[in-house]
Amino acid sequence: MSAIETSINIINAMGKPCPMPLLMLKRSLKNSNTKHFLLKSSDPHSLQDISRYCQIHHIHCEVLKIAENEFHYKIDV
Repeated sequence: MSAIETSINIINAMGKPCPMPLLMLKRSLKNSNTKHFLLKSSDPHSLQDISRYCQIHHIHCEVLKIAENEFHYKIDV
């Protein structure tokens, strides 16, 4: 495997209100060559937005609640 295939694109949306985490994810999905993403968000509304977006587009998403206001989304396309 090449470095591009194994790399993870980290999207830091901490401190950004919705819909910014979702918009940042969409932009990264469109502009990145990687297939693995880690989105970090502090907005609790992102839980519904990101999960629903991934479900609609058949994208694998694993949600990790790190703290009360910190959520990590492991996304594989």
